[in-house]
Amino acid sequence: MGILSGNSKDEPMHYGEIYSVWQSSMVAKGTVSFYRAYLNHAGDKELKKILGNLIDQAELEISECDKLLLDNGIATAPVLPERSEAKLEDIPVGARFTDPEIAAKIAADNAAGLVACSQIMGQSIREDIGALFAKYHLTKAALGARILKMNKEKGWLIPPPLQVKRPELVKA
Repeated sequence: MGILSGNSKDEPMHYGEIYSVWQSSMVAKGTVSFYRAYLNHAGDKELKKILGNLIDQAELEISECDKLLLDNGIATAPVLPERSEAKLEDIPVGARFTDPEIAAKIAADNAAGLVACSQIMGQSIREDIGALFAKYHLTKAALGARILKMNKEKGWLIPPPLQVKRPELVKA
């Protein structure tokens, strides 16, 4: 197979892999920044715990993606400045994100992350990159299940229109 044989870590990254890993790092850096701000707004303990888990996961993804880029001689995305800590009571009510708003946003973000991981897995020809994003996909799926359960238990889930009455089937 030539250049694409042997240890996949020794293979060159193609441009799609480079961009996807760089973009994943940049998105994770934004996630850390936004979710730290959401921590200032959140009041629910379970929501805060999930936000903490999401931040930890994003920081892991930043570390691993940036290492992969640097190991291949590629500059990483810039790091965003640290968020200052604020007390929930200090944020005016009209300017505050509510717990249901935060929960809906992290659910949507997590769903988009699952799609992105799947796309990167599909485009990767380096097994190590595909496996890395498969690992992220698995973690996001588990976090997504926790977010969904929390949203249902707390009454925060706004379902789309539900088909309560099913039409009768016509026999032809």
